[in-house]
Amino acid sequence: MTVQPSTANPTGQTGPLPWEDARAVAYAAGVDAAAPPVEVPLADADGATLAYPLLTRTDLPAFPTSSVDGFAVRGPGPWRVIGRVLAGTLARPLAEDGVCVEIATGAAVPPDTTAIVRTEDSTREQDGRVSGTPRSTPEWREPGEEARLGEELLPAGTAVNPAVIGLAASCGYDTLGVRAAPTTAVLVFGDELLTSGLPGDGRVRDSLGPSVPAWLRRLGAAAGPVLGPVEDTLEAHVEALNRALAGGAELICTTGGTMSGPVDHLHPALAQLGAAYLVNTVEVRPGFPMLLASVPRPGGGTTLVAGLPGNPQSAVVALVSLVAPAVAGLSGRPMPALPTIRLSAPVGARGGFTHLALVDSDGVAVSHAASSMLRGMARAVGFAVIPPNSDAVAGDEVALVPLPLLAGERP
Repeated sequence: MTVQPSTANPTGQTGPLPWEDARAVAYAAGVDAAAPPVEVPLADADGATLAYPLLTRTDLPAFPTSSVDGFAVRGPGPWRVIGRVLAGTLARPLAEDGVCVEIATGAAVPPDTTAIVRTEDSTREQDGRVSGTPRSTPEWREPGEEARLGEELLPAGTAVNPAVIGLAASCGYDTLGVRAAPTTAVLVFGDELLTSGLPGDGRVRDSLGPSVPAWLRRLGAAAGPVLGPVEDTLEAHVEALNRALAGGAELICTTGGTMSGPVDHLHPALAQLGAAYLVNTVEVRPGFPMLLASVPRPGGGTTLVAGLPGNPQSAVVALVSLVAPAVAGLSGRPMPALPTIRLSAPVGARGGFTHLALVDSDGVAVSHAASSMLRGMARAVGFAVIPPNSDAVAGDEVALVPLPLLAGERP
């Protein structure tokens, strides 16, 4: 799907997009704007995404490998010990029946071995020979037992983590072709915002400047600079956007200014920069006035600008609705799939809008969940998706948009 933005109609749409459609547009926009793959050393690949399928470059294991410490024997015993094979050394054939070599776990099994007798199942005779009874199943791994040469181990779009790095190394890779985590910048708009101290005298603490980069990292992006609070003037908005564009950010998240109030300058600033709107308002509550636009970057290419509403919970709704799919597309990862959750209490609809309702792990809508509040979010696992014009009752199984939390952060 290639996004066809519109500059003739500054919104690119005739009205708010349905929530599911907005997610799809955001993902396609990320795919279209994704940077080309890069080749990086294994040690630098963590957090990136496989740009190509991971194929085995050899059988795994590449040669018969002992699973135990013991003796590799040929023929019936007792056996005369003629040497030792350790991991990393060449295993020479056993030339005749009645001989064996001491063998270590992970060592190559000598050709013509008929069995391996575990150390604990063996006895040294007075003449130095070894006797014992092999177990009924072979004590070594055959070549290709884990994978065959050329077999696909992981598809393109797989997130690279330590397990993937280890697997690639075991196959003989020194580098990986990956899509790097997309670079981001965060612009915080609002003269009313404080960056330290207690709120008061008509001013409030900025909760999004410190938290949005952390959300972006959990979504798989590389969190960049936070600029702001940006003065509530058109000139300051344009300057801040230009600074982020000049820094090469692939995705800019702005907070506040997505409506058309007297100090909402995001839309005029985007117009000055030649932006093409991809999404401009979404049929969702909370978070309705979110947007996604494509802005030309100095020197070529485009940057995606995600306009997050200023209310904290609405901003997170925009993050999981538009930014998460866009980051997945930019990263070369699949569209984020939505798990389900069974509600244990009713959740009301929000008219003709999709309702994203904060719920806990028991499927209960949390309290203190107004769009301006964050207290409920600290106890939630994500947003239950309540379709338009449809109340949900206890026992309903609905889609869940998980909050991008690490495993140890789950409430």
